[in-house]
Amino acid sequence: MRVDVRIVPVARTADGKIAEAELHFSEAPLEGMKLVGFGVWEPTPGKGRNVTFPSRNYTLNNARRTFSLLRPIADVDAGRAVRELVLAAYAAWEATR
Repeated sequence: MRVDVRIVPVARTADGKIAEAELHFSEAPLEGMKLVGFGVWEPTPGKGRNVTFPSRNYTLNNARRTFSLLRPIADVDAGRAVRELVLAAYAAWEATR
């Protein structure tokens, strides 16, 4: 399945968010769809970047909690390839600025 990553720049926030990313699907069965909600973060400039996955907030016993919408089935490292894909797309986008 072919996936393109689109970078959506944001003004750097105090907590280090530098961009949002979207996954655009160009082959069936998800052709024409996109998955939004990825965040690209660099809390301290030059100290490395991280990617967060789309998530949803909920409240349980008056405590606010979050769960990721994109989760591994069994292998906890399954998200690593997606993180690397988004970080590579951000680096390529940054190089064109």
